[in-house]
Amino acid sequence: MKKLVLSILSASLLCSFAFAEAQKKPAPAQKPQPTLRAKAQKKNLSWARFERYEALNSRLKQAPAAVFMGDSITEGWARQRPEFFEQNNYLGRGISGQTSCQMLVRFRPDVIDLKPKAVVILAGTNDVAENIGPIKLEYVLANIKSMAELGRLHGIRVILCSVMPSCEFPWHKGLEPAEKIKKLNAMIRDFADKNGFEYVDYYSALADSRGGLPEKYSRDGVHLKNEGYAVIEPIIKAKLNEK
Repeated sequence: MKKLVLSILSASLLCSFAFAEAQKKPAPAQKPQPTLRAKAQKKNLSWARFERYEALNSRLKQAPAAVFMGDSITEGWARQRPEFFEQNNYLGRGISGQTSCQMLVRFRPDVIDLKPKAVVILAGTNDVAENIGPIKLEYVLANIKSMAELGRLHGIRVILCSVMPSCEFPWHKGLEPAEKIKKLNAMIRDFADKNGFEYVDYYSALADSRGGLPEKYSRDGVHLKNEGYAVIEPIIKAKLNEK
């Protein structure tokens, strides 16, 4: 019996010692997720991605009827439905993941220098998604204001667009963006109304009762399918055709 007790005590002491040693070892460090800036640097790209459309811009032979400035929603639009752009002499200048400040930085080479009749600005989704960090909606609006004012200064007709509805960003969950998007849209519309800029409301044509994108228009609740683009194309085309 004494031997059994001693064996149990020895086993307990060994387990305690092993546990204590394990506690001393630092937990394996989690590999940090690369930031957008780090990804761009790895690919030798500029922060604002000036090079994305540099070659295309240099080959333009005529001024476009409209340039669509935006993020992945605009980039996907031109990629998925090129006929809409080609048939109407529109240019897509969207870049996936971009925020309003990145768009503002490249506004000259991708809009002003192309001398379009109009610019369609769709910005704000990735700001709300905090792609390059948290930002107040007032600063997002300030970037949109600056693009609008630059366009006007250069004789370009400016059309501001509502941010698309979304309840969740798959790449940054937990932000609950629906109400922020509603608020930002109200701010953009108010600025447009008070300053003589045109405003296009995609949001009301697409949003469901939650303030999100229904499955018939989007696979991930953010980016549009062809069915979603088919809803907004006649809206913006009608606006651009207004005299």
